[in-house]
Formats: sequence, structure tokens, C-alpha cells
Amino acid sequence: MLSKDKICAVVAARDSKSMARQLAQALLSTRTIELRLDWLATDHEIARFLRHLAAKPPRATLLATCRRREAGGNYRGTIARQLLHLAEALRAGCTWYDLEIESASKCPLELLDVLLGEGRQIASAHFFHGMPRSLTRTVRQLRSTGPEAIKIAALCDSLASGLRLLALARRRQDVIAVPMGEVAMPLRILAHLLGSAFSYAPVEQPTAAGQVSLAEMIGLYRADRITRRTRVYGVIGDPVAHSLSPQLHNAGFHSRKMDAVYIPFLVHHLRDFLSVIAPLNIAGFSVTLPHKETILRHLHGCDPLASAIGAVNTVVVRGGGKLYGYNTDYVGVLRALEQRLPLRASRVLIVGAGGVARAVAFALAQAGASVCICARRNRRAESLARAVGGQAIARPRLAHEFFDAIVNATPVGMYPDVHRSPLESSELNCRLLFDTIYRPERTKLMQLAARRSIEVVSGIEMFIAQGTAQWEIWTGERAPMVPMRRAVLRALRKAE
Repeated sequence: MLSKDKICAVVAARDSKSMARQLAQALLSTRTIELRLDWLATDHEIARFLRHLAAKPPRATLLATCRRREAGGNYRGTIARQLLHLAEALRAGCTWYDLEIESASKCPLELLDVLLGEGRQIASAHFFHGMPRSLTRTVRQLRSTGPEAIKIAALCDSLASGLRLLALARRRQDVIAVPMGEVAMPLRILAHLLGSAFSYAPVEQPTAAGQVSLAEMIGLYRADRITRRTRVYGVIGDPVAHSLSPQLHNAGFHSRKMDAVYIPFLVHHLRDFLSVIAPLNIAGFSVTLPHKETILRHLHGCDPLASAIGAVNTVVVRGGGKLYGYNTDYVGVLRALEQRLPLRASRVLIVGAGGVARAVAFALAQAGASVCICARRNRRAESLARAVGGQAIARPRLAHEFFDAIVNATPVGMYPDVHRSPLESSELNCRLLFDTIYRPERTKLMQLAARRSIEVVSGIEMFIAQGTAQWEIWTGERAPMVPMRRAVLRALRKAE
């Protein structure tokens, strides 16, 4: 067995002092650590760090890596110098060394035995542009040097391909499978559950696409505690990196001491995600742009209100893998607005006609508001207006109209495009502006409204309300509002 730890921290820095600092930080979370010597700027810095390590080697399983540029690393020296650095690392206290197939194939086995015989070898292959043509052939090549473990890292453009890679590791304990890329990021969190010896997590500097930081692996996702009994939840969207749903839901699970985890899934193709629900033991998931309407075609059942809205943001996975949809955006809208505005008989403009806009429109119409819709596509605006008994308004008319409230239900102005606004200052003729975007907490649109002394409501209120409603649907328990809200606000303000 490579290690008892589920997480291998990755220490990578340009200078030896920073490497030493990261190593000390890593030891607070795990006892299995990869030392990326190739990230050090010069041979002198490598030697300096290894002297520091040898002076007081920690009680930990240390893996030395000095990957050459030919194999996707940073080391510019010769293979001979690479092997000498690895040999020095073993003498300094490392137990394992990682030698990529490009270097191993050019070294006589006798030389490896003389220089590195006292260490345990991980033979590795890295595919940064996609999956290898034949995983079987790659495994055979890696095993040809007689290593004690092998590692295959490959860019995965789908969750399904990432699972194929991880299937290699399920059959043997001496295989490290590393799905790379943003799409495969959830599989890194679940890698140990899916068979890999462990998952890599950088202390500071990411060394491959789709890596999750050590702090998030341990603190946010508690990946070191995930077992086959852990219920997996997530959010699907494109993009999804901006989402604070993991902070919200995982805070709830942690507060209630539940064996559950919530993970973001970047989903370009909905069918790819649907194909991994069973293998990943997914019990429920949130749905965001652009899948809120298209998910309806894949449901086995749907709450009548969500069906009428025509958009779903919450899915429960029931027996036999059957999917049931709900819409809690509706709840979020009402909780965000009803205490600030007498909705009955108020005139409210909704900007947008997508999934969020539909939930807002139905919520406001049923609360008795007079609903107006303005959208980039006038046909969609008219369709939504008819569905809620409202009125479609063309954008040129906005400067001449007045509303009790304006609601932005588009993603315009969402992180990272924080300098954009869906409306001009002259079009903000209202008493209250509600932006459903929650990141940033204060959008460009809200700033324009505040300059005109218009009351503004952040999307964070709707986000927390709809999210806690989701949490309650999945768990059947009351959501711990205080720690969930605190976790979201802390993450939001830290990011900004």
C-alpha cells in the first residue's frame, strides 16, 4: 500500500524557503506529501531545500518528483542530473520517488537500481491533451521497469472518461489514477472512494488542471473522511466555478454532523453528468445555468409548481435512480422581497426570460404583483408574460416607465464579468432594485442604483433562501441557517 492517507499534499515553490514553509503547512493536514523539486528555480535551490530536509526529516511519507519539461514538468536539466536530485531526496528522507516514463525509458535498469535502489518507485505517465489511445498499453509500459506503483494522469473532457481512468485503480491498490481538467475536478475529491491510492492537493500552487487546494480538500469537502456510505450532492452548471453552494451546503452537513458532501460539477453536456449519477452515489443536485430548463426532459417526476414555471433548480435522486425536480428559486424570491415591498398590487419589472426569470415571474404573479418582462429576445419575453398574465416591455420604453421594483434575472454582471450591467442608469426608474446575482455581493447594476438613492437588495438573500430550502428537501431536516449563512458570507467577502 502506498499510504494510509487519502490526500497527498503537493509542495511546489520557486525557492527553498517557500518549499520548507509549505511542507510545514502540509504536515498539519496529512502525512503523505509530494515534493515537486522541479518547481525550484535552480539546481542550487534544489540542493538547498534537500539539505534543509535532511537536517530534520519529518515523520511522513515523502514522494520526490523532479519532472523534466519533456514530461510536462519544469526541470530543464539532464536526465542524469534529475536522477542525482532524486537520489539526494531519498537520502534526505523521502521514501518514494516519481519517475516519468520519458526518463525511465532512457535509463538502464541497472543504473536506476544503483542510484535509486533504496527508494520505492512510482512509474508515471502524463497525458495533458486527452486520454491515451490505450490504457492497457500504457499500464504495460509503466510496469516494464518493475516499479512498486504506477501513476497515470490524463486530461478528461468528460466525467465518463474520468471514471474509465479511475476504473484502473479499483482493480489494484498500487495504482494512482489522476483525472485532470476542470470537468474532472469532482473525481479528484472522490478519487480514493473510486479506487485511486490517493488524490493530490496543492498546498498553494496548482501543478495541474482541475486540482483542488489542500485547504478546500480537507476543510470544505472533508475528502479525507469520504467513504462508500457518504451521500454525494452537487451543483451542475456551465460555468460553475463561481458558485458558493459548496460553502452553503457543506456548512449545513458539518453543523448537523451528517455523512454527506456537496461538490461543484462543470457540466457541458447534461447526458455526461446523468451517466455518472449511479457510479458516484449522487443523492441529489442543484441545477444552475444553462440546465434549469433542459433538465426537465430527463426527470421521472416534477413538482407541479416547478412544472408550471418550466424550470428546475433542485433534483432528488430516488430509488432506482429516478429523478424528481423542484424549484426553490421561487421561495428565494419571496423571502428576499416580501419584507421590503408590499408585493400585492406592486408593479415589478423582470429583466430576463430564462429559468431564474421564470421562477421570479411566477412567484411575484402568485403574490399579486403586476409583472412586466423585458428580455433580449422579445419572443421569450412575450411568452413568459402570457404565462403569468403579465406584460412584455421593449427595452426602449424602460426610460419612460416607472416600477415599484426591478429584478435582474440575467447573469450579466456575474463574476468574473463584474464591470457589466444589464441596464443603464437612466433605465432604473424604480424604488427598489433586486439583483439575483450574488457574486459579487454588490454588482455594477446595484452600484448604479445606489447612486440614484434606490434601495438595493443583493442576490445573496435569494441564494441563501433557495439553498436552505434545497438542503431541507434533500435531508428532511430543518436547515441550520446561522452557520450556513456565515459560511457563505465569509467565503464571499474573502473572495472579494
